[in-house]
Amino acid sequence: MAQSSHSALPREPRPVISAFESALVAASDGRRLPSVQGHASALQVVPEEHPGLERPQYLGAGRRPKGLSLAVRVSVPALLFLAWWLGSSFGFIPGAVLASPKDVALAFVELEQTGQLREFLLASVSRAGLGVSLGVSVGLLLGAISGLTALGEELVDPTLQMLRAVPFLAVVPLFISWFGIDEKFKILLIGAASAFPMYAYSYLGVRSVDKKVVEAARGFGLRGWRLLLQVVLPSALPNLLMALRICLAISVVGLIAAEQVGTTKGIGYLVLLAKQYYRQDYMVLCIVLYAVLGLFFDLFIRLLERYTMPWRRHSTVRG
Repeated sequence: MAQSSHSALPREPRPVISAFESALVAASDGRRLPSVQGHASALQVVPEEHPGLERPQYLGAGRRPKGLSLAVRVSVPALLFLAWWLGSSFGFIPGAVLASPKDVALAFVELEQTGQLREFLLASVSRAGLGVSLGVSVGLLLGAISGLTALGEELVDPTLQMLRAVPFLAVVPLFISWFGIDEKFKILLIGAASAFPMYAYSYLGVRSVDKKVVEAARGFGLRGWRLLLQVVLPSALPNLLMALRICLAISVVGLIAAEQVGTTKGIGYLVLLAKQYYRQDYMVLCIVLYAVLGLFFDLFIRLLERYTMPWRRHSTVRG
């Protein structure tokens, strides 16, 4: 009977002390502090009878309002445009030195009405896309071979390091003599310009992959192309996207050189016409078009980073 009555007595549940409460107990000389529910309330528990305790600081980066971030990004270009417009309006910037925003806008409308603007933009973007695709493919393949195997590094790396130091504009006459002045020359020139940054960054990214991760993947049976595509390249993705950003920027420079030879379409051809007829408005318009093209390339890489590396926003060190 005593045993059954003893078992019928209600038992008080044992309190569950979290790791954070344990730290507070240790800091308060063994006396347990009030219960803590979650990290948010834990940051607010600072008992008055224990002045030695301090509220932990939040070390993460707070999210800034999107409107404020957009305003800060646009502020510097807007101020530059305002200074350009005011300087041209009040005569501080002569038209022979720099065309006014009004003249550039009129040149834009003129090209848009004739349909040449869209035709030139489409020609330049297609050449840049084909050239970058070719250069990125070759550079990525050679970087993976050189980074994964010692024999590949010995065979590929010395030659490419020497060629990488040669400015690609210096080989324009050779490319013209080898491939002519048609579309093949333009695409190959942009491809050669973008292959070396992709090789350098892919080689660096592959070499920086954790060896333990590769060994663990091999332990699960991944070999060859499966190991490269499923483990090595995803681990080197930050370097590869940075290389792609640089390749797209270099392709704009390659367009200027390639489209001034043997073509009647493209933004580079428009630059050549502006230089021949000394059209300041066309020259400035071409600069604006190249800047907008580079902005769209950068936005494309940012969207690609957000889609392929969603954890990147929470792991970077920024204020």
